[in-house]
Amino acid sequence: MSTTNPTRQTTEDRVEDLIRSLTPEERLGLLHQYQAPVERLGLAAFRTGTEALHGLAWLGEATVFPQAVGLAASWDPALLRRVGEATATELLAVRRRDPRAGRNVWAPVTNPLRDPRWGRNEEGYSEDPWLTGLLAAAYARGLAGDGPRPRTAPTVKHFLGYNNETDRCTTSSDLPPRVLREYELPAHLPALSQGAALAVMPSYNLVNGRPAHLSPLINRVLRRAAPGRILVVSDAHAPANLFGLQGFHPDGPTAYAHALRAGLDSFTQDDDRPEATLAHLREALDRGLVSQEDVDEAARNVLSVRVRLGEFDPEPHHEQVPEEVVNCPGHRSLAREAATRSLTLLRNDGLLPLRAPLRIAVIGQLGDTVLEDWYSGTLPYAVTARQGLAEHCEVEFVEGTDRITLETGQGRVVLGADGRLRLDGAPHGQGEAPPGEDADLSGLFDLLDWGGGAHALRSAANGLHVDEAPGDALACTAPGPGTWEVRQTFLLTRSADGVRLTQVHTGRHVTVAEDGALRLGPEGAEGTFFRVGGLGSGARAAAKAAARADAAVVVAGDHPMVNGRETQDRTDLDLPAAQERVLRAVHEANPDTALVLCSGYPYAVNWADAHIPAIVWSAHGGQEYGRALADVLLGRAEPAGRLTQTWYRDTADLPDLLEYDVIGAGATYLYFGGTPLYPFGHGLGYATVEYGRARVRVRDDRVTVEVPVTNTGDRTAEEVVQVYTRQTDSRVRQPFRTLRGFARLRIGAGRTEIASVSFEVDRLAVWDTIGDRFVVEEAPREVLVGRSASDVVATVPLDVPGEPIQPRDAFTAWSADRYDEAHGVRLCPVTPEPGPVEPDAPETAVPGDAVRARTDGAWVSYRDVDLGDGAAELRVGANAPRAATVLLRLGDPVTGAVLAQVPVPAGDGVHDFTEVRTPVRGASGVCDLYLVLEDADTAVSELVLGAP
Repeated sequence: MSTTNPTRQTTEDRVEDLIRSLTPEERLGLLHQYQAPVERLGLAAFRTGTEALHGLAWLGEATVFPQAVGLAASWDPALLRRVGEATATELLAVRRRDPRAGRNVWAPVTNPLRDPRWGRNEEGYSEDPWLTGLLAAAYARGLAGDGPRPRTAPTVKHFLGYNNETDRCTTSSDLPPRVLREYELPAHLPALSQGAALAVMPSYNLVNGRPAHLSPLINRVLRRAAPGRILVVSDAHAPANLFGLQGFHPDGPTAYAHALRAGLDSFTQDDDRPEATLAHLREALDRGLVSQEDVDEAARNVLSVRVRLGEFDPEPHHEQVPEEVVNCPGHRSLAREAATRSLTLLRNDGLLPLRAPLRIAVIGQLGDTVLEDWYSGTLPYAVTARQGLAEHCEVEFVEGTDRITLETGQGRVVLGADGRLRLDGAPHGQGEAPPGEDADLSGLFDLLDWGGGAHALRSAANGLHVDEAPGDALACTAPGPGTWEVRQTFLLTRSADGVRLTQVHTGRHVTVAEDGALRLGPEGAEGTFFRVGGLGSGARAAAKAAARADAAVVVAGDHPMVNGRETQDRTDLDLPAAQERVLRAVHEANPDTALVLCSGYPYAVNWADAHIPAIVWSAHGGQEYGRALADVLLGRAEPAGRLTQTWYRDTADLPDLLEYDVIGAGATYLYFGGTPLYPFGHGLGYATVEYGRARVRVRDDRVTVEVPVTNTGDRTAEEVVQVYTRQTDSRVRQPFRTLRGFARLRIGAGRTEIASVSFEVDRLAVWDTIGDRFVVEEAPREVLVGRSASDVVATVPLDVPGEPIQPRDAFTAWSADRYDEAHGVRLCPVTPEPGPVEPDAPETAVPGDAVRARTDGAWVSYRDVDLGDGAAELRVGANAPRAATVLLRLGDPVTGAVLAQVPVPAGDGVHDFTEVRTPVRGASGVCDLYLVLEDADTAVSELVLGAP
């Protein structure tokens, strides 16, 4: 048949040929992650979902590049593209021997990094949506390639409003129209609109009260943004949440039918067992909840990607990739380059670069290890900080962890010959004294503090971590914290009775059984109290090593599998307490101390910023991390990284983790009015540069900014010239500054280069909630040129054509969610499922949401409402579980004159909206109106005023 051979047919023609050749049951079978082969047509088995976030993952050894947030710190789209190309090449090599290596790759992550406490912060690129979109599109293009056929089919994830792991399947992210249009969508759309990504994955959470997997934006925005068909795949096990945890629908067939109509093409459910999913879809067909055409349309989207990948053609040349490319010298070199360019110098009082030859004390839990994260490949090798520096200097390494003993009144905890923990003999009575040098290793444990109260215990005898063994026993069998369910971390709770150990994963306390074995006690059991000896020994050993050295390098940070990872958000921004104690002790012993932070997220290192002369940050940097770090610390490479998110001083600077309205909450560098520890875009260099006079030109609907930059130092400079704009007057709240572009310059000593940044005038548009469109507002503006969002060296007026935003017509109905400000409300759907999309409907024709009061006295405001000569009545669509009242006030939500009082009858359900009318009095002309929801749980879907 024609689809099995190259022809002049279009992709659509070939897809239609396949659809006609497949039976209805075979088409249905295409809608699961694991698609069975159709041997009579020559269709092979197909699987979606190969992880490729920063290198090929979960398929054995592969080149491991820095984490995504680290790659982003390079501010270098071309570098991310090259990393994507290398990752795709290794995938094509591995898939020749491993059928699990499918060419639908689940990367990049396009969620803007709104809150640094998000457990998956390491997976994203930036808190700025434009920068996120730019870097994600570059990485996706690298994965897909430039040829007539994509090498892989990248998937942008996770759509939409997803930055919390806490209760992620049941929480709803409120995205008012401006936040949706100005902040969220610009991060997700570029990779799709440029044709670099061919697929999308919705997120686990709800958005405005509707599961993201059922979002009308999938069909109404995402599909229209892409130049061709896209494949929409669910996140793992998310479909069952629609009628399970989320309870949005009563059963599987109803939920899956809605998902199919909403645009979901591939159900990632029950791993490689599609039977239950297909059964739900068959029943949905039988009950008339979906049509065969709905199934066929999803199958077309699936087949379109498979056709474009060349699955039905003779194997293209680019698939003839030998396995030797995996971790080849070129990719190792690229890993080193990426790690080097991601390193970011946060502070430097002249200590760096270190001058060799030196005797360096390398200290810290991360000083001699390179850690994998959940989405890493298996490291083929790893160069640690100690190893990298040891290639150039004399190095002494001290981990700085406390080596402790655990005792009860009945004996000391020891490692048995079988690897299990038990009490052995009488207690040694060491109390808080450190164990001696000649202590029996079987009773000694290294205590590692990974923050958030989570500690790991590692046996000094066999080097393995305490883990949960069969029968609730504790044994030293794990190489470290890891796996999906991390069972190797414990809380240490101190009291007058001693220290109690509690497994973080289950909350169960460690007990000593009658036979002396250490076990996890039953849920609710008290647990055993232990005396701990050796606390503080790590800091003391670290200080001694630092005192012997010319300089000390303390490598601190997080474990990617603990306290900040998928399924777990952070609760604070603190450096782990034990790691900070080591840092302070080292600095006291040797003032020439550099702090290296290795983490997937920012820390509030306020003490370090005030006392430590040099601070460097990197994400977990992959296999070449140590060499890259040594190159930067020793001045063999210029620090090139720049922060892509704000580093705050305290959690008090952040709104609630679930507050997604960045505009109303004053979040991210765009709206944060405080003083950050390190601002967005921050990063220092060793060379000194000076900026000249900035010039701004507006021509052909483009703004071009040029500024000369002179290297006044004696070494080559790496400078990232950042261009922001600020609108100084508006009818709505505007960002303090917005990144519009940047230029990365490499400037030789004594030379001057011209940084040129250009962007379209349309980038200056704001979302007009009155007209439901983007508008370049008629307003004064400035261009800000600088080294970061806070370090501005030049400000130049910017004059571009704009238009005034017209007042809201009070006599044309508007959706309640199109407000200008709000207090105490949440957004919710008016109906479970919006109506079908009209083919000629504008892209902006997205159904509005209702506003529902969280508390009594909640309100929303609508500025510049034109009442003309006055209004006769107010009509609102309202819903409440019990009789309630809605007020329309003039000018102020508390003291403003009451124009109307609307009685709302009790409804039968959350979607039972009733039109209620009431007279209006006492206002005319253009004014600001406040809709006050007097009673909690009251909702309003739309409102309109009637003319007299």
